[in-house]
Amino acid sequence: QVQLVESGGGLVQAGGSLTLSCVVPRNVDNDDVMGWYRQAPGEQRIVVATIRRSDGFATYINSVKGRFTASRDLAKNSMVLQMNDLKSEDTGIYQCNRLYRQFPWGQGTQVTVSS
Repeated sequence: QVQLVESGGGLVQAGGSLTLSCVVPRNVDNDDVMGWYRQAPGEQRIVVATIRRSDGFATYINSVKGRFTASRDLAKNSMVLQMNDLKSEDTGIYQCNRLYRQFPWGQGTQVTVSS
């Protein structure tokens, strides 16, 4: 049973930082692209960052550029989203998944930023 497990969320004041982690299934291919997704209350899930498993190349949506950094640890089969200078609009449930041919979704981890 493929399982995505996210952790590291919490309640933080605006300007603070959080580090999210995701345990990635071992059957992720080397050329797969993984994504960090956010679902804010009442909104659809969106991709906020992607990272290519093969070389760690990452992309970000404009609103998080310069504040979020995605990385991966091949030895640990995990990926990390470092979030700095958090803003209230970053609030939501954060999940990780493959960008294409998605796995069943994990529970996600709640990030709440108070202004």
